[in-house]
Amino acid sequence: MLNLLDGFPVTVEFPVAWGEMDLLEHVNNVTYFRYFENARIAYFKKIGYMEHTSKTGVGPILASTECRYKFPLTYPDTIRVGARVGEIYPDRFTMHYKIVSLREERVAAEGSGDLVSYDYNIGAKTPIPDVIRERIEVLEGG
Repeated sequence: MLNLLDGFPVTVEFPVAWGEMDLLEHVNNVTYFRYFENARIAYFKKIGYMEHTSKTGVGPILASTECRYKFPLTYPDTIRVGARVGEIYPDRFTMHYKIVSLREERVAAEGSGDLVSYDYNIGAKTPIPDVIRERIEVLEGG
């Protein structure tokens, strides 16, 4: 089952909470974006992006995101969420996500997000810092 997340250098695992379900007794669609966010932040922590942002004021800002639902998650379950960076451009990159149900042993959803390098000091996009680009490339094996 772990091979469902091959190619994802960062994964996080946590239980599905009963309170994440909606009236139709499956996890509400908005919650999947929170799962993506948790994986994204774990990725950023692994490469020191949050620390870099705190020191310099330059960090990521989410420009767009999407989710493709494969089957509905329900309580009780435990999920594993993978995050990886795909395309990298001078001032942005695309992060890909995959949510796997451990109970069902299959992919529940896949998604992506475009993240822009943003200088919070001046309120404008800026090139991805070289040190961050290098850390992404090392983590991704490139």
